[in-house]
Amino acid sequence: MLKHVILDMGNVLLDYNPGAALDRFFETEEDKALIRRELFDGPEWIQGDLGYITNEQRYDGVRKRVPARLHERLRACVDGWDFCMIPLEGAIPFCQFVKERGYGIYVLSNAGLEFYQYFSKYFDPAFFDGIVVSSEVHLVKPDVRIYQTLLEKYALKAEECLFIDDRQNNVDGAMACGMQAYRFQNDFGTLKKMLGGTLP
Repeated sequence: MLKHVILDMGNVLLDYNPGAALDRFFETEEDKALIRRELFDGPEWIQGDLGYITNEQRYDGVRKRVPARLHERLRACVDGWDFCMIPLEGAIPFCQFVKERGYGIYVLSNAGLEFYQYFSKYFDPAFFDGIVVSSEVHLVKPDVRIYQTLLEKYALKAEECLFIDDRQNNVDGAMACGMQAYRFQNDFGTLKKMLGGTLP
């Protein structure tokens, strides 16, 4: 029986949109492509999600690989990229729906140490029955161990959990851990129907 809903944060609850940050802080398509590759797709981003480096160290690492003319803009981007992290349409009502239906509600996110700075602007962490952030446990999805960490921390049974994420590899990781899992595609209506038809 399904008893718990576990939600990814980026592009499920909040809009993770590197393109918006690149458009705000950089002018040319060439510069945007460079910063996307070196910052958002670079090794420092994962190291930050793992909790091994701070934002300051992330900037220091990327700075060495981009022209000096971009350093000031890079600094602004590293410090301010999360302006785009606003709730997806329907995300807050969906969380309320989940709780009203009697399910446990949790967050499992790949995110750096700054997670609560932007997450708490729109979501009260106390609303959730539990939150696991990758940087706090030094594991990232889809490593099966991060799902197991959440299950063990909150004494949940995998088969009683539905994990929701926008990335298929993360969905696969949850399934490998024994959870039910669903790839989110901006379809809160479909999820409500799924959950509304299965009372805990």
